[in-house]
Amino acid sequence: MATFITTVHFTEQGIKAVRDTCERATAFRATAKKLGVKVSGIYWTLGAFDGVIVCEAPDEETATAAMLHLGSLGNLRTQTARAFDAAEMQKILGLLPK
Repeated sequence: MATFITTVHFTEQGIKAVRDTCERATAFRATAKKLGVKVSGIYWTLGAFDGVIVCEAPDEETATAAMLHLGSLGNLRTQTARAFDAAEMQKILGLLPK
């Protein structure tokens, strides 16, 4: 499974209904699971982002579907990056020309 890190920003709609944010996170976990995405963490943050989601998906298409679903609800804007652990990075480095 590939790891993805998503930063989130509340939309105007999302911040107006911020009291429901934990319930929305629970609902997202359930939907993600149905799509084959394992959410390992949802965090609310201070600073440049309102939150971060860490998840694993079988491929980019599945992760994209989960984030498109989340964004379509109108409460958040997302940016997602593929993350590599040390073993995956070592494999990538092995592909570099010498």
